[in-house]
Amino acid sequence: MTIRLPEVIRRYAQDREVVELDGSTVREVLDALVATHPDTRIRLFDDDGRLRGHLHVFCQGTEVPPAELETAPVHPGDEIDVIVAIAGGSDDVRMRGFRERSTVEEALAAALDGVEPLEAEAMSVTECAGRVLASDVVSEVAVPQFRRATMDGYAVRAEDTYGASTYDPVVLDISGQSMPGSGSKVPMGAGRAVRIMTGAPVPDGADAVVRAEDADEVDGQLAVRTGVAPGRNVGRVGEDIEPGTIVLTEGRRLLPQDVGLLASIGHDPVAVRRRPLVRIVVSGDELLAPGSKPAGSKIVDSNSPMLAALIERDGGTPEVVRLPDDADRMRETLAEPGADVIVTAGAASVGTEDRVPLLVAELGEMAVHGVAMRPSSPSGVGRIGGKPVLVLPGNPVSCLVAYDVFAGPVIRTMAGRSPAWPYRTVRLPLGTRISSQIGRTDYARVVVRDGMVEPLAVSGASVLSSVTRATGFVITPSGLEGYPEGTEVDVHLYDAGAFP
Repeated sequence: MTIRLPEVIRRYAQDREVVELDGSTVREVLDALVATHPDTRIRLFDDDGRLRGHLHVFCQGTEVPPAELETAPVHPGDEIDVIVAIAGGSDDVRMRGFRERSTVEEALAAALDGVEPLEAEAMSVTECAGRVLASDVVSEVAVPQFRRATMDGYAVRAEDTYGASTYDPVVLDISGQSMPGSGSKVPMGAGRAVRIMTGAPVPDGADAVVRAEDADEVDGQLAVRTGVAPGRNVGRVGEDIEPGTIVLTEGRRLLPQDVGLLASIGHDPVAVRRRPLVRIVVSGDELLAPGSKPAGSKIVDSNSPMLAALIERDGGTPEVVRLPDDADRMRETLAEPGADVIVTAGAASVGTEDRVPLLVAELGEMAVHGVAMRPSSPSGVGRIGGKPVLVLPGNPVSCLVAYDVFAGPVIRTMAGRSPAWPYRTVRLPLGTRISSQIGRTDYARVVVRDGMVEPLAVSGASVLSSVTRATGFVITPSGLEGYPEGTEVDVHLYDAGAFP
């Protein structure tokens, strides 16, 4: 009898698609294959000898359940097929098309399954802006740690200024000055004042600061024209932060002002979430490196710089690998350790060179391939070595959409951020209806003109300029046939700063 092998296993059987073997049961034929080509064993069976979950075996066109492999009989002339099963599609969708597609919700759930924020790392307070705190920050000190002047002027005893007025000023002796970082060595007494600058320590004995514009200094004496109350223009100890106060909480993305606060309390280093290392794999014999000029039938790789920018936005560190249409090199790149996430662009659909989903299934698990959405239906979700693999289409708009819907939430979660859309949303009425199809999620590029939303009259997942012309996008969920004219819809803005 003969056994037909899928492409991902053929290379371990001397690149043979069909192998003739003997046996009385399906399992005996599979064991004979392993005996003849030992490298096929770990591709067919797990450590306990069970058929791997992503494989299906058919005998004479009828599937043989894994539990019946040992007993299912075979006869001379029978044909056995080993097929790679990929959820949401078929064993090998190339040149066949998708039999079924997963919903967006199912694919996103598969992408986020088991994904958690990465471990903490220590980072200098001068470099941590934009990173996500891995734990609460508790101040060990008071801010300020001393009483300080909040105005330029003169430190005084408030009671010495009572009754002062423009026509009857109180005259005090100036006995020194207090400057930021040094203070005054002269003790305060009754009838005395100390010249003081903003931020300088208030001398012992003083309990108020007279503003410079409310007094006149003449020949070592101070004529105070306005009385002040105790505590006036004096910052108390701990006025800003008390010791033991939680000043910033875990999960906060650090703003520039947060960094200033951390520096003010001497909190260094800072525990932040590690940025996920994201390997971007783009493939195609037709691709030129970014910076090149298109020539002949060659096109410039626009996906990798776009994806790298998106990954940076979402808190990841991109690593770009550009490959030709070569299965062995793709396999090696996918299997290479080191990345926290792999994002592929291209070789994901139903063309003859679209091997990525099959290679992911060979090396790990392909949970989803084929999603009921437009654009980006060839998208996929898998795991290799427990690490997420997001398989994105090569057409630029589809690549962008699939990143936003599936890859972005994974990367943001690992970086400690919210998985939610990173776009500002406005609610506006439709000037023209948006059509969709029941059972499919649609991502419509739109422009906003005079307060009305208009879908861009463009089709095709390769028209990247349509996204640069768009104000944003509108999502039509799978349960709707679209939105009629006049409906208020949520518009996710690509550039929030460009919209009032």
